[in-house]
Amino acid sequence: MPYPETIKLREADNVLVLPRGGTRGDAVGDFKLLDDVPPGHKTACALIREKEPVVKYGHVIGVAKRDIPVGEWVHEHNVSTRLGGDMDVFPAWTPKTLNCLPPKTPGEEKYFYGYPRANGRPGVRNDIWVIPAVGCINGELRSIVAGYGKPLWIDSVKILEHPYGCSQLGGDLEMTRRILAGLANNPNAAGVLLVGLGCENLRVEDLLESVLKTRDASLVRCLALQDSSEGNVKEYLSELAEAAPKERKKCGVRELCVGVKCGGSDGCSGLSANPLTGRFSDWLTSRGGTILATEIPEMFGAEDVIAGRVLQAPVYDEFKALDKWFREYFVRYGQPIYENPSPGNREGGITTLEEKSLGAVEKMGSSPVTAVLGYGEAVSAAGGVQITFAPGNDLVSCTSLAGSGAQMMLFTTGRGTPFGTVVPTIKISTNTALARRHPDWIDFNAGILLEGASWETASKKLIDCVLSVASGQLTAHEKKNIGEIAIFKDGATL
Repeated sequence: MPYPETIKLREADNVLVLPRGGTRGDAVGDFKLLDDVPPGHKTACALIREKEPVVKYGHVIGVAKRDIPVGEWVHEHNVSTRLGGDMDVFPAWTPKTLNCLPPKTPGEEKYFYGYPRANGRPGVRNDIWVIPAVGCINGELRSIVAGYGKPLWIDSVKILEHPYGCSQLGGDLEMTRRILAGLANNPNAAGVLLVGLGCENLRVEDLLESVLKTRDASLVRCLALQDSSEGNVKEYLSELAEAAPKERKKCGVRELCVGVKCGGSDGCSGLSANPLTGRFSDWLTSRGGTILATEIPEMFGAEDVIAGRVLQAPVYDEFKALDKWFREYFVRYGQPIYENPSPGNREGGITTLEEKSLGAVEKMGSSPVTAVLGYGEAVSAAGGVQITFAPGNDLVSCTSLAGSGAQMMLFTTGRGTPFGTVVPTIKISTNTALARRHPDWIDFNAGILLEGASWETASKKLIDCVLSVASGQLTAHEKKNIGEIAIFKDGATL
């Protein structure tokens, strides 16, 4: 079915989105286009006077640089952001109640089949993770692991390659330690082998100490290559494999912790994939599961939407402090806070950071925000939506989500990416053209919503997709053996 000509997201909006675009002179409802409008971009459906707000999602996404008549293409040539570095976006916190969790359907229950873990959530994969404490041993570990024959009950042996761990100082070194320790505690790792060289700043013994605070010692091995041999590595891999469970067991969806992320957004992101992911988020949290979200700079301009869902004053203060930290981070390096959207985002139809942020936070659904987590900090037992420390970069933010315990990711994209992190990363296309162009990248096509599919139908399909992947179905990136991490860096290198 063809895309609809126009989409108006809220009654208060003064712009329409044209999923298929349009040509000057085309009739759009009761008016004609005054310009060519690229697919996914916006046109004014009411006269917007100079300095008046431009409204989409029922929220202000910017202000008019000049008068914008009905039918004119609305984009960065005639709209500017309202945001500024000194803008206080947080009102004083007030006690509130939030009744936004959708009721669970009586008699409805969903399950997946995962690998039980003695000290926490089940894994959706039965992996052994080899975690280098320092980047200079990545190649050596690749060579050793290539010669190791894993048993059939182990899904994969992953080397979490990164370039850090040596010549780092202070807080930067601590960031590396915290995220590697967090990753070592991810439920998808049935066993973890920590490997150092022997002379690096991040001593593998210190990393082990951090890991053992929450991980069963029988599921962790540790060595330094300067004092060991290839045979020691393979021996430890075999020991970890033998200690791993051999088969999947039935698990309730309350045991799922799913990260949500978007990358390479376009004008359809906030129309299809992001709100569909938000519906999944509400579905999961209403059943006791957990959603992890991050990309803090891509919440700039939408903080009030998130803050309105925080029910506890300490969590509100933590979110405010996290937002402030990232604003000051940009200022500290002399960079504009509101440099987003990226060139690709703009080409896809996103005009201002407010517009991008409002579309991005749709992924989080409408459930309460229950916790704010530090970098590498383990997910809380509170359920709901929890926000983790990370910037918007795809690799860094997904690594942060996995380091806090996400067993899998929902990654929405309008431009497309082959990326996948070390946990299953379900790529959700915002439009059908992308899904058809890159079936080797995309796992689920939310473009069906723009072609007439109902939200109920699309939601059910996405839930089934998630539970299938949680039960062992491989994602597109897993079929290619892609699984990457990237560590946040904010300091000097020796």
